[in-house]
Amino acid sequence: MEQAIIEGVVRLLEEGVPLTELSIERIARTAGVGKATIYRRWDGKEALFVDVLRVFEEPDPELPGTSMRDDLVCLLEGLRRRGLNMRSSALLHNVFAQMKALPKLWAAYHATVVDPRRRATHEVLRRGVADGELRADVDIEMANDLLVGPMLVRTVMRPDAPLDDGLAERIVDTVLEGLRPQV
Repeated sequence: MEQAIIEGVVRLLEEGVPLTELSIERIARTAGVGKATIYRRWDGKEALFVDVLRVFEEPDPELPGTSMRDDLVCLLEGLRRRGLNMRSSALLHNVFAQMKALPKLWAAYHATVVDPRRRATHEVLRRGVADGELRADVDIEMANDLLVGPMLVRTVMRPDAPLDDGLAERIVDTVLEGLRPQV
């Protein structure tokens, strides 16, 4: 039943219905279920839309754990692949653009998708400080932004920029060069 509901939302989005015009009643009708069936699983449209977006998300990568650098490359490679998926999916790109007009949805997406990934990167960076791979005075939040920022610029703001193989490694190596302890 859940899959039919999610597919119903996707079908409506593919037909060009804006997120703001999707009602639980319309989704239920498209999915062939009652509104109560949707409300038993989700407490509203925002929660349902977050689950719809999760369908498009690749699972988070398993970190190799061999070094801070390798883990950071793995995390950024996941972002690169998501960027490639977004570029190839007009539907997904459109949903992300519309999502910003729905603050509750944007907040829910951040809480369930963006924040856990951010915490994972912070954990890797903290481990790098503890293991001596990063300077002790590194601002973890800033380091995260320095790593993730270039990939987000290329995936979201510069659709013409290449997302070629090796990009994650180049970003990580460039940023780490400035953050490593001085010998």
